[in-house]
Amino acid sequence: MTAETATHADAESTERDETLEAGASQEAADTATVESTTDGNDGDATDTANDDDAATADADDAENEDADADDEADEEDEEERLVEEGEIAGDYLEQLLDVLDFDGDIDLDVDGDRAIVSIDGGDDLTKLVGRKGEVLDALQELTRLAVQQATGDRSRLMLDIARWRADRRERLARLGREVAERVLESGEREQLDPMTPFERKIVHDAVAAVDGVMSESEGAEPKRRVVVIKN
Repeated sequence: MTAETATHADAESTERDETLEAGASQEAADTATVESTTDGNDGDATDTANDDDAATADADDAENEDADADDEADEEDEEERLVEEGEIAGDYLEQLLDVLDFDGDIDLDVDGDRAIVSIDGGDDLTKLVGRKGEVLDALQELTRLAVQQATGDRSRLMLDIARWRADRRERLARLGREVAERVLESGEREQLDPMTPFERKIVHDAVAAVDGVMSESEGAEPKRRVVVIKN
């Protein structure tokens, strides 16, 4: 090989090496660009996901606040409805007392999901209670019908006269506790006299407050009664 030929071959080899190096450099640059773009896209995706989570959390909070506001509004509407029931019942009973020539002060209240109407003050109001509250129960039904006629909705208001129901509640609660304690000590079941559903609930609640005993109802109305047994 002549010197000129060798020189020419070396030149070609050097040119090929430079071309390869340039290609490799460009490929590395392209790879770096892709990686940089990918990293940027991943960051954008992460930011987007975080934004979505934050938006979802904000939406949930807003939904919960709306639900709370709706519940409060419903409670206010229910209380207003019960107050209206009490006022209608009060007007009806005031007229009834005038017709029957009875004196009494009418008090209105709300207890849970019931309107409460009480008549107190007159010396002869016990006549409107009757034997075992029979007259009182009848007057309560008449008052509920008067409210229903005015509102179009069935009423569950509670009428009390001369504290008969309030005193009855206290006596039944005391009876329930006493029976529960006796059953807990003796281990023998006891059954009480027949009661109305309202009276039985008072006894059940009183028995439930005593550990180690339980109560249940047996029989059919109107002779359904509470039975207390040891656990």
